[in-house]
Amino acid sequence: MATTKFSRERLPDKLLSAKAEAVSAFLSSEPVERTLAFAATSRPEHNVVGVGIGPKMVKGKPTSGYSVRFYVVSKIPLSAIKKDHVLPSKVKGMSADVVEVGVFRAFAVGPTAEQKRRRPARPGSSIGFQFPGSKATFVMAGTFGAVVTDGSNRLILSNIHVLADENNLSPGASIFQPGLLDGGSVNRDEIATLSKFVPLDFSAPNLVDCALAAVDRANLISAAVLPKVGKLASAVPVPAVVGMKVHKTGRTTGYRTGVVFDVSADVKVGYEGGTAVFQNQVLIKGDTAQSFSDAGDSGSLIVDRATKRATALLFAGSASHTIGNHISDVLSALDVTLVV
Repeated sequence: MATTKFSRERLPDKLLSAKAEAVSAFLSSEPVERTLAFAATSRPEHNVVGVGIGPKMVKGKPTSGYSVRFYVVSKIPLSAIKKDHVLPSKVKGMSADVVEVGVFRAFAVGPTAEQKRRRPARPGSSIGFQFPGSKATFVMAGTFGAVVTDGSNRLILSNIHVLADENNLSPGASIFQPGLLDGGSVNRDEIATLSKFVPLDFSAPNLVDCALAAVDRANLISAAVLPKVGKLASAVPVPAVVGMKVHKTGRTTGYRTGVVFDVSADVKVGYEGGTAVFQNQVLIKGDTAQSFSDAGDSGSLIVDRATKRATALLFAGSASHTIGNHISDVLSALDVTLVV
């Protein structure tokens, strides 16, 4: 099969059918577990953290032809794997590949880069909520993703775990810029209030990790993403395709570039509230020696470098791969459009 740069909507039926069978057989509902540096498990229910579609990789390079991909915490030599733990080389006649990605986790907090107080606040900067009740001694920060509109109001778009403490906050909760981890002040830096979110489901598949915050005053925010991403060329998203060159500005790692690695990945992601399964996600790898993102970059808008149009919303990842929701799914779920 030629290495056509398929978008999610144009993936061949036989590949999608093979992927669905692989998900059913190997992507279990077992929680994501931390793995010791000196030990790894070959049991598929613990080692397989995702299933997707993309070119078969040989020595880190894509070959000609698409395959079903098994994303694993650890790629273990065949000689060390029990026979009944070996993943298949083909699924429904389609070639299969095994790619090591580590453990996927929601990117909530981490070291700081774009943590400054900004007025107007811009996508790519630090943002976050205040932990309630007994957790009030903790502080956090994530990334302001984009400015969107519901037709009447301008709102801040980010992740549910950046604006709503996963499912734990209610509409009206205060949102701060910068996030309190980055020196934001409860008394001075409230910029918005939680408006709407799509609840995370820890018992059924998810499609998006997203939330909205209503700003107190329209002049408190600007739609242009922080450098070097800048202003979007259009409010209309562009579908992600394998090989697309993308970039983002995030609260932790700042400006980074990468390449779309998969546009149809089903993955298991670890949250504070448990393990959540997501379907049809975008995977991205950094195109330099640096990773594309790190903890605290959750919420960043991922933008196609060629068209300057949004393609995904960053929400999780591992040391090697970043995960994003298709931005079209996010906008549809929240019933909003991008502002440029």
